[in-house]
Amino acid sequence: MADSATAPATGSVRRAPVAEAAGISKRFGATVALRDARITVAEGESHALVGRNGAGKSTLVSILTGLQQPDTGTLRFSGEPAPAFGDIDAWRSKVACVYQRSTIIAELTVAENLFLNRQSEAALRPIRWKELRRRAEQLLGEYGVDVDPTARARDLTVEQRQFVEIARALSFGARFIVLDEPTAKLDARGIDRLFGKLRDLQRQGVAFLFISHHLQEVYDLCTTVTVYRDAAHIRTAPVAGLGKHELVEAMTGESVAGSVSAGAPETRSRAGSEELLTVDALTLSGVCRDLSFSVRGGEVLGLAGATASGNVQVGEAVAGLHRAAGGRIAVGGRAVRTGSVPASLTAGVGLVPEDRHLQGLVHDRSVAENATLTVTDQLGPFGTVLPARTRTFARRMIRDLDIKTPGAGTPVSALSGGNQQKVVVARALATDPSVLVAVRPTNGVDVKSKEFLLARIRRIADDGKAALIVSDELDDLRACDRVLVMFHGRVVAEFDRGWKDEQMVAAMEGVSGGPAVPGTEDHDTEEHGR
Repeated sequence: MADSATAPATGSVRRAPVAEAAGISKRFGATVALRDARITVAEGESHALVGRNGAGKSTLVSILTGLQQPDTGTLRFSGEPAPAFGDIDAWRSKVACVYQRSTIIAELTVAENLFLNRQSEAALRPIRWKELRRRAEQLLGEYGVDVDPTARARDLTVEQRQFVEIARALSFGARFIVLDEPTAKLDARGIDRLFGKLRDLQRQGVAFLFISHHLQEVYDLCTTVTVYRDAAHIRTAPVAGLGKHELVEAMTGESVAGSVSAGAPETRSRAGSEELLTVDALTLSGVCRDLSFSVRGGEVLGLAGATASGNVQVGEAVAGLHRAAGGRIAVGGRAVRTGSVPASLTAGVGLVPEDRHLQGLVHDRSVAENATLTVTDQLGPFGTVLPARTRTFARRMIRDLDIKTPGAGTPVSALSGGNQQKVVVARALATDPSVLVAVRPTNGVDVKSKEFLLARIRRIADDGKAALIVSDELDDLRACDRVLVMFHGRVVAEFDRGWKDEQMVAAMEGVSGGPAVPGTEDHDTEEHGR
C-alpha cells in the first residue's frame, strides 16, 4: 500500500525530516528482525510507531539510536548521514530515547543527572556546584520543566523523571526523541500533562517517535502513524484519516469488521465445578479498583492486556507479590493474606514469573537446586536439605517436563532459553499447586518449547486444577478456555474460545472489538480513567 506523505505537526510548510531511514534490514542469525524497513519523521512532529510484539519496532529503535548497525540501508538526520557507529557523543547530538525504565540515577540530584560526566564546562576543572545548579535551572526553564534542580531523583514522580530525561536529551542538541511506552506508569492526569509538554516542545521544533500499545494515545497525540508487521513496514498514514479498526487491521493483517468465529465457539463446561480461585473487589494502588473474577477447577483462564493494563500486577498479587489495598483473594474458598508469597504457596498457588532471568532463576545454581527451591522442606528432616533427595526430586521433574540437560547438577545458565523456562515451570509445579499463575509463560522460547509448556499448563486444568495465564501473547491466550481483557485497570471484554486475533488485539488496544463484560461500562478508576 502506498505511503501517505508525512505531515508536519504545525503549519502548512513541509519540513525537512529530522530522521529518515530507508531500506533497513537486520538479521540475528536465522531470525529476520527487519526487512527493507523505512520511516520518515518530520521536524516538530509526533509520529507513532505501532505493531504487535515481534513486529520489528525495538530493532528499528535500536538502529535509529545507534545501538545496532543495520545489515543494509541508509539512515540520515536532518539531511546528513548518521554518525559513525560507536561515536556516542555524535549520536547524542542527533537522537535520544526515553525508555519505560528510567535511566535517571536515583541517588543523584536533578542537576547532577542532567550534566552527568560533564559537570564542569572545561575538562579537569573542579565542579562548581552553584554554577551547575544555575545551568540546570536555565536548561529546565528553557523547556518549561518545573522541577527543583537540587531535588534527589528518587523523590521525583515518574512524570518528572521523564521530563528530566527529555531535558537532558535536548541539552546534547538532539531534536529527535524516541518515547518507548512513556505512559506505562502514568495515571490519567500525568498522561495529560506529559502530552501537553510534548506539544509545547513540538512547537519548538522537537520531533518525537511515539511507541505505545494504547491506540487511543496515538489519536490523542500524533499526526502520523507508521505500522510494522512481521519485521516489515506496512503502512504510513495521517492519523486523522485512519479509523481505529483500519489501524488494527494493518497491525494484524486481518479484518476486524464483520469477523465471526467459524461455527460455535468451543467452550468447556464449567457447570458444577468448584471455584478454586476467587478474586473479589481487588484493589491495588495505582493499578485497579474493585476487580473481580474467578477460575474454576478444570479451567484455564487468560488475563490479557497490554503494558499498563494492570494484568501482570493482578496475576502477581494472586501469587503474593503485591499487597492489596482492598478486596479479597481466596483459594478453594479460603481467604489468602495478600502481599505474602509464603501465604500464597501454603494456600496452593504456584507462580511462573514474567522474567525468568530476574525473577525465576538463580543462574549460578544447578538445575536441581533451581527446580526445588519451593520444596526445600520436603528434602530433609529438621530444615536440612539432603543432596540425594534433591537429585531424586529433580530427576523426576526433569523427566516430567522433558528438560534437556546433561544432568540435574548442570548449572541452569548452561541451558537453552526454552529449557530454562521449563525449570521455572518445574519449580512452580513442585508444590503440586491447586492454582497455577503463569505470567507470559512462553516469552522468549522456541516454538517447540512453547507448544510443550502450553500443553503442560492445559494438563494441570485437565487434572481438575485451575490455571491463570497472564499474557499479551496471542498464542498463550489461545490455550485458554476463557479470556478476560484488561485495559487501564479494568476488565473491558470477555472471550470464550473461537475469538479472532483482530478482535483480541482491538480489545487489548482499547478499541471496541470484543463482547463487553456486564457492569464494567462505567467502572473506571480515577488513576486510569481517560
